[in-house]
Amino acid sequence: QVQLVDSGGGLVQAGGSLRLSCAASGGTFSSYTMGWFRQAPGKERLFVGGITWSGDSTYYADSVKGRFTIARDNGQKTMYLQMNSMKPEDTAVYYCAARRSIRIATIPSDYGSWGQGTQVTVSS
Repeated sequence: QVQLVDSGGGLVQAGGSLRLSCAASGGTFSSYTMGWFRQAPGKERLFVGGITWSGDSTYYADSVKGRFTIARDNGQKTMYLQMNSMKPEDTAVYYCAARRSIRIATIPSDYGSWGQGTQVTVSS
């Protein structure tokens, strides 16, 4: 199983931008479909977006579509989440996840490996 470390969280003002990274080790990164999830205090973990193993297809939750972009660099074993036009409701702990499949999944239990999470706070 691949091990994941996500980073890049912080405090940003509404309308600002932030880029998260997810670094992988211990597995063949290019064989995993990847996802980003987020979890606000007292809420369930929700799908943000995903990217296929090759990077040729992405899928986003409606709440972030047009504002967030996912990319990956298989040579560097890293996935990115570029977040623009951020809103206070984007505040959450963000997690990257990996699954051995060609398809992006939106349910957390479909992913077998997880990062430790990185806090993102958007102030109004």
